[in-house]
Amino acid sequence: MRHPTTLAALLRELAERDPAAVVAIDAGVSDPVTVSRHDLHRRSEQLREDLRQRGVGQGDCVAVWLPNWSDTLVWQFAVAALGAHVIGVNTRYNVDELTHVLDRARPIVIAVAHDFHGLDLLGTLRTATARTTTSAPSVAVVAGPYRTAPAETDRYDLGAGAWIPSPPDTPPTTSAESGGHDLAVAFTTSGSTGKPKLAAHTESAVVGHACDDAAGMDVRTGDAVLCVLPLSGVFGFNTAMAALAGGAVCVLEPVFDDVTVVDDMARHGVTHVVGADDMLVRLQDAWRARPRDLSSWRWAGMADFLGRSHEIAEWARDEFGTRTTGVYGSSEVFALTLFWPPDEPEPRRWNGGGRPVSAATEVRAVDPVTEDAVAVGEQGELQLRGPTVVDAYLGDPQAAARSFTTDGWFRTGDFAVVSADGAVDYRGRIGDALRLRGFLVDPAEIEHRLVEHDAVHTAKVVGIDGPDGATLAVGYVVPVDECEVDPGELRDWCGGTLARFKVPSEIHVIPSMPTTSGTNGSKIHAATLREWARARHTPEHSTEGRR
Repeated sequence: MRHPTTLAALLRELAERDPAAVVAIDAGVSDPVTVSRHDLHRRSEQLREDLRQRGVGQGDCVAVWLPNWSDTLVWQFAVAALGAHVIGVNTRYNVDELTHVLDRARPIVIAVAHDFHGLDLLGTLRTATARTTTSAPSVAVVAGPYRTAPAETDRYDLGAGAWIPSPPDTPPTTSAESGGHDLAVAFTTSGSTGKPKLAAHTESAVVGHACDDAAGMDVRTGDAVLCVLPLSGVFGFNTAMAALAGGAVCVLEPVFDDVTVVDDMARHGVTHVVGADDMLVRLQDAWRARPRDLSSWRWAGMADFLGRSHEIAEWARDEFGTRTTGVYGSSEVFALTLFWPPDEPEPRRWNGGGRPVSAATEVRAVDPVTEDAVAVGEQGELQLRGPTVVDAYLGDPQAAARSFTTDGWFRTGDFAVVSADGAVDYRGRIGDALRLRGFLVDPAEIEHRLVEHDAVHTAKVVGIDGPDGATLAVGYVVPVDECEVDPGELRDWCGGTLARFKVPSEIHVIPSMPTTSGTNGSKIHAATLREWARARHTPEHSTEGRR
């Protein structure tokens, strides 16, 4: 079957096939707004014409600072149709983060959510624009599905004008369509080794990956896909694109409220959910507090940030018959680039990694120092090559030289084991790996053992240098409902299944984990835990939790 190569063709084919079919629901409120395929198509065409009249053309960048509204999808389709690209901006970005995006991406237009969730987006934008080294963009004021546009836009004018997108009342002029080879979207990376990069991908890569994901996830016409992760991030974006490619409905949640999201899952018959375990554990808690009918939920793709993925997978399977798979992806290789097929046995299927969703994606594991291939089944740095790999870094053309090998493989910075059949078992970030007694150990292995204990809610293990220079594994746990937890008991618990050298030297019980929020979910801030561990590692603390 031939797939479309442009977003405009994808949307046009959906609208021609069944114009009245619902393609998106602006949810999160008591009176949600439904959007038909025809409506989304017409709104995208009108906005494309608005942008053209304001000088947006091939190679230009447009910043989209909107929550998960159907408008956000409209902007992506309209911008790509002009051969331009979107840089998504999280509504929670601060001045420094926004300034960095403006400096690197240099957008000529920025779409800003008007009066959203009590956030002073305009104030943040004004300050960031004053700091940036690039020209101020023109500002498109977007009211969203629940509000009316402001009567005037003067206060949004930063020097290049401010305007309100036109309603799709009259047919726009016909125009040539993008060929699919231009950049279409960019995402900020985690920035773990400096300021975040802006990883950009071509339109044909976006559409091809969306079609592959839809097939691998078994997204069908009439399904409902939960779109709760920000569309400005790669996991939220690729989930929504897979939904559209499969003919499903995007259930768009502009704000994450666990009770509201579970209500909407039941109300709209959600079939597919993608997220990290930090998000899904909150949905689990909200459902247990007040059970609803989630029997329509048949597929979950989950990233493991807190070590709770197996627990969530068992709950979803036992309560609703949901089939869960671990996933793998990043801003630079797309989300959902790897996940497990439905016939992969549990619990391996719940772990991070999987098989490439595209036959064109190649994977290999290499020695991270020499970059020589390791033997099949041995751990090495995961490298990828194929259509989903980053095509450019906005504002940083030298970044590609640091990210790719001379023969074109992308360095992920992750440890993994690649099987003979191409299956990938994700092991963790190279920088997080622990070298214990000469062996490289994935801290997630220890963390998963800890959270299997009935008294442990969340666990994280970090490494610090001991007095003799050897690495010490230090565990931190958050107990369930503030119950009493004995560190010595937890060390014995780990020793029940783990090799002795993998048992943490110390375990500390804390009320909550330090976290950092990103576009793909909240992650435990391991650097803070390492600082705590180093500060506490004195002679009197070094014996804590030992037997």
